[in-house]
Amino acid sequence: QVQLVESGGGLVQAGGSLSLSCAASGPTIGTYFMAWFRQAPGKEREFVAVISRNGGVRYYSDSVKGRFTISRDDANNTVWLQMNSLKPEDTANYYCAADPRRTIIPGTSRTSYPYWGQGTQVTVSS
Repeated sequence: QVQLVESGGGLVQAGGSLSLSCAASGPTIGTYFMAWFRQAPGKEREFVAVISRNGGVRYYSDSVKGRFTISRDDANNTVWLQMNSLKPEDTANYYCAADPRRTIIPGTSRTSYPYWGQGTQVTVSS
């Protein structure tokens, strides 16, 4: 089964940028939907962004739309999340997730994703 490892988190000031990466090992992720979720302390894990198998479809949560960009590099089994104009409310642990099912529409629910990384912490100071 696929294993996911996130990296790139850290401390940044409001208005700054970070780029998260998710490195997959095991099966190629070329046929998987790939997503990012985040979880702040005391809150539920929430959807951030998802990218379809060929990269042609991308969904974002309303809270990050226009600021975050998800992309994928299947040749290197990697998914990226570019985060710009960061806000203190973006502070959370960010998780990469993979869905190997051959559904047509990528899911935005965490229940759609059987494979998860361990997360990388993003902290945005005001």
